[in-house]
Amino acid sequence: MPHSDNATPSPTEPAAWVICLCAQWCGLCRDYQGVLAQMAGRYPHYRFAWLDIEDQAELVGDIDVETFPTLLLADARGTRFFGPLTPQPHTLARLLDSLQEDSLQAAPHAAATRQLLQAVQAAPAHWVKG
Repeated sequence: MPHSDNATPSPTEPAAWVICLCAQWCGLCRDYQGVLAQMAGRYPHYRFAWLDIEDQAELVGDIDVETFPTLLLADARGTRFFGPLTPQPHTLARLLDSLQEDSLQAAPHAAATRQLLQAVQAAPAHWVKG
C-alpha cells in the first residue's frame, strides 16, 4: 500500500505490521501479549501479531530471532525496526509514534520478511485485537 498521510488502511491492508516474535515459555514474551493488545487499541491503523517462533514456525519461516522478545515493524515501504525490545508500553508507543510520523527509515524487506508478512496477513487467528 503506498504511503499517504490521508490513507486509511483497508481491513486487509494495515498501515503497518507490528509483530512480536517470541516463545510461550519466555516470561517477557508473555508480557508482550497484554502490551500488544493495549497498543492495538491505541493504534488501530496498525495490525499487531504475536507469534511463538516454535509453535508457529511455518509462519515465521526463515526469520532469524536471536533473542526474546524480538519486534518487527514493517510497512509497504520496508522494514522499519527489527530487534529486541522489552515489553514496556511507553517504549513501544514512542517507537510507534516515530513510525506514524514517518521518522523511521525503511530498509528493503529481506525475502524472509516478505514471506513472514504474507503468511501473517493470511493468518488472522494470530492477530492481536485491541
